[in-house]
Amino acid sequence: MKHLSEFDASDLAELARADVARALAEDVGAGDLTAALVDARRPARARILAREAAVICGRPWVEAAVLACDPSARLTWHVDEGERCAAEQVVLHIEGNAQSLLTAERTALNFLQLLSAVATKTAVFVDAVKGTRAAIVDTRKTIPGLRLAQKYAVKTGGGVNHRIGLYDAVLIKENHIAAAGGVAAVLQRVQETAPQARFVEIEVETLAQLDEALACGATMVLLDNMDIPTLQEAVRRNAGRAILEISGGVNLDTVRALAETGVDRISIGALTKDVKATDFSMRFETL
Repeated sequence: MKHLSEFDASDLAELARADVARALAEDVGAGDLTAALVDARRPARARILAREAAVICGRPWVEAAVLACDPSARLTWHVDEGERCAAEQVVLHIEGNAQSLLTAERTALNFLQLLSAVATKTAVFVDAVKGTRAAIVDTRKTIPGLRLAQKYAVKTGGGVNHRIGLYDAVLIKENHIAAAGGVAAVLQRVQETAPQARFVEIEVETLAQLDEALACGATMVLLDNMDIPTLQEAVRRNAGRAILEISGGVNLDTVRALAETGVDRISIGALTKDVKATDFSMRFETL
């Protein structure tokens, strides 16, 4: 499976079509009983309105939802993917069959509100650490079945994707270290078992563990739940040898101070886990 960073426009469109097909099957089932109240031949024009400021994200999914229901529909975007919109701004006009637009409405809005929320939240954290070396990084704490979509939204908001799943990179945590027989043993073992991994990262909880990991040649280290003075000392001891990442206890109140310690990456599960949907609505206009 390709990593998201390797996706081109056609890969992204195919991902969106697959996600939308599942969502429409869940929502429409054997047919839209309410949309059937409308004349099947009636054309319609609709606008999608942002009820709050946001970073727009989800265009491939919105288009896939509308075109799955009406292949001849025409979509005109007024805010590009990754751009910011203002509250009460019209972000999209759609022209097509009235029944089809009514059927596609909820699925299209569901993707737009979720992915825009993830992109917007990511952008807030990215803005908070601007001027430091720290990148804002996502995690695997995603909605089941929508991981790639949410990680795409993180990228759209200016963040960086961590591993996509258990198959593409290695993150060695305390239980792996204990089960494998220690830091040195587990780092040696990974060279034999996962030479194809995009990266190998090891989690440490103390400065002594950091020293051991660096002595064993670790190239990426996750500093778990360390306070500011300990993080500053970790950066000093590392001296640029490994990529240093922070995890745990990160929020908007703490992220700037954490970034200013000099670490390279700050991973935040809340980007994709604790998401409040952005408010959008669709309104029909008179043709």
